Amino acid sequence: MAPGAEELPVTRPQAKLQARGNGCWSLDGDLLFETSAQLLAEGEAAFGTEPRAEIDLSGVGRMDSAGLALLLEWSIAAGSGGRVVVYRNPPAVLGALAGISDVSGFLAGPD
Repeated sequence: MAPGAEELPVTRPQAKLQARGNGCWSLDGDLLFETSAQLLAEGEAAFGTEPRAEIDLSGVGRMDSAGLALLLEWSIAAGSGGRVVVYRNPPAVLGALAGISDVSGFLAGPD
């Protein structure tokens, strides 16, 4: 390490899906490779049978392509079952990742 450089602590990314009631959930934390697989199963168990699930993303921090894949999977699974997932307050990085990947339409649910 360079003289005077500060070593940053090693942290484990965390993310949490919380029920808010009336078909609403909040998703907080980092949507990364390390957290997305666990969240996939949690989401399917939590709102997999709801006709409409609204998920507030305002608490999402960092996000990578695995986080985008997670949200896409939730949307696609819901759509194939005649259900819908709506994402509220998406972070700017989600729009950028979805635009680059040309999948923005999969994330847009009806209001």
